[in-house]
Amino acid sequence: MTTELTGRKRPGAKLHLKRTLVAYTFILPNFIGYMVLTFVPIVLSFVYSLSEWNLGVSKSFVGITNFRYMLFEDLDFWQVVWNTFYYTIGTVPICLILSLLLAILMNQRMKGKVFFRSVFFFPYVASLVAVAVVWMALFNPDKGPVNEALRSIGVKDPPGWAGTAEWAMPTVIGLTIWKQTGYYMVVYLAALQGVPTELYEAARMDGANAFQRFLHVTWPMVTPTTFFVSMMLIIGTFKSYDIMYVTTQGGPGTATKVLAYHIYNNAFVYMKFGYASALSVFLFFVVLLITLIQFRGEKRFTNYL
Repeated sequence: MTTELTGRKRPGAKLHLKRTLVAYTFILPNFIGYMVLTFVPIVLSFVYSLSEWNLGVSKSFVGITNFRYMLFEDLDFWQVVWNTFYYTIGTVPICLILSLLLAILMNQRMKGKVFFRSVFFFPYVASLVAVAVVWMALFNPDKGPVNEALRSIGVKDPPGWAGTAEWAMPTVIGLTIWKQTGYYMVVYLAALQGVPTELYEAARMDGANAFQRFLHVTWPMVTPTTFFVSMMLIIGTFKSYDIMYVTTQGGPGTATKVLAYHIYNNAFVYMKFGYASALSVFLFFVVLLITLIQFRGEKRFTNYL
C-alpha cells in the first residue's frame, strides 16, 4: 500500500498546481507590463548611452563620448546637479518632519480631525497643474496675497519668488512640500495607529512626559516608516521634472533646472536621445548609491535602537 502511494501523485498536488497557475495568471499582466515598460527601457538606456542617436538618424556607437561631454563640456550639467541636491535637501527633511507632526496631531482625540485630514491630503490627490496655478498665484510678486501681507507689515521690497533666481527654487520646494506632505502624513498616521497603547501607558506610569514618550516610544516604533518615507521622498525629488515643467520651465535661467528636467529637454526638445540616456544612467547610479547608503544607515540605526 505504501509503495503504491509513493509512486502516485498526492491527491492535493493537482489542486496546488492549479492554484499556483491561477496566481501566476494574475501576476503575469503586471510582470509583462514591468518588463516592457520599465525593465527593457532601463536596459536600452544603458545601451543608448554609449551611442549617438538623434531622432530620424541612425544610431552609431561612440563609447564613453556622451559621458565625457556630460562631465567636461556640458555647461549646464554641474549647475543642474547642484540644483537637484538643493531641491532634495530643501524638500525631504521639511516634508518628513511636517508629515510626522501632522500625523501625531491627527492621531489625537479632537473634533473635526477627519475634515482636517481631508484638507491636508487634498493637494496630493488634486491635479498638479491646479495646485501649481494656485501656489504661483499665492506667490505672485505683484498681486499675490503673500506679498500683499508682507507689505502690510512693513516689508517694502518683498521677494520676487519664482520670478527671481534667488527665490525660484525655494518657491518650487514650498509647492512640493505642500503637495506631498498630506500623503506621507497618512503613511505616518497608519504607523502611529499600529503602536500599542500599552507602551504609552507604561511610559506614563514611569513618569515620562510627552517629549520623552515621543523620543522613547513613538520615534523607535515609526523608524521603519521614516526610512520608507525618506527613501520615497529622495527618489521622488531626484526624478521630479513635472513641477518645474508646469511652473518655471527650469528658469529663471537655470535656477530651477534639475537633472530630470535636463534629461527631458535633451531627449524631447533637442532630440539627443543618446546623451539623454547617458544622463539617465548617471541619475540611476546616483539614486542607487543614495539608496544603498540609506539601507546601511537604517540597519545601523535599528541595531542602535
